[in-house]
Amino acid sequence: MKSSRHLTLTNWGAYEVESDGTDITAVHPFAKDPDPSAIGQSMKAVRRSRVDKPSIRESWLKQGPGARSDQRGYERFVEVEWDVAIELLAAEIDRVRTDFGNEAIFGGSYGWASAGRFHHALSQVHRFLASIGGYVSQVDDYSIASGHVITPHIFGFSFDEMMDEAQPHLEEIAENTELVVSFGGMPLKNSQVMYGGQGQHLLASRLETCRDRGVRFVNFSPLGEDFIDAVEAEWIPMFPSTDTAVMLGLAHSILVAGDHDEDFLTTYCTGWDQLRAYLLGEPDGVPKTAEWAGAISSVDPQRIRSLAADMAHHRTLVTASWSIQRTDHGEQTYWMASALAAMLGQVGLPGGGVGFGYGAVGYTGNGIGYHVIPRLGQGRNNVSTYIPVARIADMLLHGGKEYDYNGKRLTYPDIKMVYWAGGNPFHHHQDLNRLEQAWQRPDTIVVHEPFWNSLARHADIVLPATTPLERNDIGGSSMDNFIFWMPKVIDPVGDARNDYDIFSDLARLLGAGERFTEGRTSDEWIEHLYSEFHTRHPEYPSLDELRDAGYFEIPREWIPAPPSRLAAYRDDPTGAALDTPSGRIELFSETVASFGYDDCPGHPTWMEPREWPGGASAYSLSLVSNQPKTRLHSQWDHGETSIGGKKDGRERLGMTPVDAAARGIDDGDLVRVFNDRGACMASVSIRDDIAHGVVQLPTGAWWDPIEPGGMCRSGNPNVLTHDFGTSSMAQGPSTTCLVEVEKFVGEAPAVRAHELPELVPNT
Repeated sequence: MKSSRHLTLTNWGAYEVESDGTDITAVHPFAKDPDPSAIGQSMKAVRRSRVDKPSIRESWLKQGPGARSDQRGYERFVEVEWDVAIELLAAEIDRVRTDFGNEAIFGGSYGWASAGRFHHALSQVHRFLASIGGYVSQVDDYSIASGHVITPHIFGFSFDEMMDEAQPHLEEIAENTELVVSFGGMPLKNSQVMYGGQGQHLLASRLETCRDRGVRFVNFSPLGEDFIDAVEAEWIPMFPSTDTAVMLGLAHSILVAGDHDEDFLTTYCTGWDQLRAYLLGEPDGVPKTAEWAGAISSVDPQRIRSLAADMAHHRTLVTASWSIQRTDHGEQTYWMASALAAMLGQVGLPGGGVGFGYGAVGYTGNGIGYHVIPRLGQGRNNVSTYIPVARIADMLLHGGKEYDYNGKRLTYPDIKMVYWAGGNPFHHHQDLNRLEQAWQRPDTIVVHEPFWNSLARHADIVLPATTPLERNDIGGSSMDNFIFWMPKVIDPVGDARNDYDIFSDLARLLGAGERFTEGRTSDEWIEHLYSEFHTRHPEYPSLDELRDAGYFEIPREWIPAPPSRLAAYRDDPTGAALDTPSGRIELFSETVASFGYDDCPGHPTWMEPREWPGGASAYSLSLVSNQPKTRLHSQWDHGETSIGGKKDGRERLGMTPVDAAARGIDDGDLVRVFNDRGACMASVSIRDDIAHGVVQLPTGAWWDPIEPGGMCRSGNPNVLTHDFGTSSMAQGPSTTCLVEVEKFVGEAPAVRAHELPELVPNT
């Protein structure tokens, strides 16, 4: 078959994809992208590890819902025809909603499945479940749950508004900022992904512009790699999860030197008296000195003091990565970063104040304001019950139990069915052995998946879904200045169908066909959504013109950056008062204090993590389980870019030379990483850019346990992390974790993560 090339969009950038109609034969970077991601090369594995036919776990098929649920993940599957699968599934959905109500259905999904705006798995599954009566939903997200919850209590607007409308963008930083003090850095690898995709990757060039303009960068982090080398950031190694202590040490140094801005604190903030007393140690007898902070974090106290003086005498931006709030008491990191910036009196000044998530995703700091692009509506959910996103295992294990969340007392629902399309909880959830136990509780687990990953293996009904390369769509992000036509590049692999067509058939059998489809096919929906958009914005190309060109670059002047809400507040603290109870920045929150949470008091506070090097634990190494360089979360783990970053199919564990030598470990050795929760295998990479006492193992390897509760052969670090909420406030995910590492002895078990489960025909 003749080869063809098509431009398409992914969550990690745009590419020209070369195809023979069956396979992806080559992937070429988008010509306008100055820094393309290598992840795109993994799309050549589009036919590998595929779910070819609807597949049903054998015990579930023969004995009914709930049968041998302890065998989820380890039992063979029976391949059936689509009509059989759809009829069985429709009957099971009807049984659950009739016998237990729609509150017994959990609609699981995560928004990274596709850059396409119509074939967006989260929108599709939620629209379907809403059309048949509703579902239990989730709020916040794994990336920034604590930030989502605490930011409104500090500033009176949402975390998204903070990132979009209140913090300096990178061009502003280059023009105005003298000093950037960063907690968790600005990792280039993270900035190469973005919800809905991006036409150009610009963080590296913009950071280099900042460097050329004389901006000084300081990086507090366990990892030196959290800034690109070209920026020449000053790396200050520290123990993980001690960011709040370091910020308090900086704040104390600024206070006792008299370098704080008293006028700003009294005019624009509330709660300064309480925070000042805490810094001086009046309530607890412990002044938060540089020496105190250094003993906790391993940072030289003199370095804390000298940096505090520099911050007070230069235009300074305090930045906090998303990673630092994914820890025990993670709410405190963002609250204290905001308080530290407020003490400098530079909040609302060009290039000054505080900012969150630079380098976390591609849109942060790009200076492009939010704008509307076509997308599918999710419908109205008639079930009001929800859970914080990271409390899935708790919900499944403890239906009916009460718990705290952001001042509310909520109750976990009793879930009988989990319906998942898009995302992989066996990648992003903590303590996977505990999740596996929780996963045994529902009667039925349904999954739409292109690939036989660990989520598909742990389902009862697996429906083969198309990848974005196998269907038409429109792609783009509301924070990027490109819109793409995403054409069908290859025919669907095996019997794969798109989510919309699957849900259309189910909705029809359940009496909601018209409500879900509104009488349109998927391509007709794309035409309809874009037509509505084009009617409102005739300056954009028509859909035919977009198809012909492949993309449209939106002129930057059409979507200028919005004016800063904090700048407006600084200029007019009365007329532009914040939507907090006081109308000001809340360094102490009466609202939060009224919740009475021991693990989240009314002002930013240092509280020891459950596991950290200063505590009493049998394990001595702090684990950093950060985002990988070679894939987006667990997507395309079986592709060439991801596999190229492994050794013999296993993830690489970063260790310092000193920590490795103390354990008799050499570079390239196979090791067992373990604690009381679980164990995994990895190949050691000895590096100098990791803090002493810290090991680093990226997330995203497809979970590959030898047996239930057994060692993961591929190196997924979430067998090691604990599954507690950050606090009663946000109940976000916490990756705080201590481990030990030892050289693996004996014959290494083969990695099976990318192999198919045992499949048998329906007889």
